[in-house]
Amino acid sequence: MSDTVSFARDQLRSIVERVERLEEEKKAIADDIREVFAEAKANGFDTKVLRQVIRLRRQDLAERQEQDAVRDLYLQALGMLPEFPGGREG
Repeated sequence: MSDTVSFARDQLRSIVERVERLEEEKKAIADDIREVFAEAKANGFDTKVLRQVIRLRRQDLAERQEQDAVRDLYLQALGMLPEFPGGREG
């Protein structure tokens, strides 16, 4: 029974240490990303829009078009976009 407990303890320690290493790597990558955005901002880029562009690039074209259509529908319903040609006037 002692071998089983020892094995489980070693396995648990290994898992915890691997997660800790990955968390350190994740923090380092997040710091690197922050630096790149700081560089972009220093060069006059709008980082909020840059983040949106990066998010959009992750989506496939059909997904992006569907979201654009739904967003435009919502904006139109709220009077934030002109009605489409042939639509009724409010």
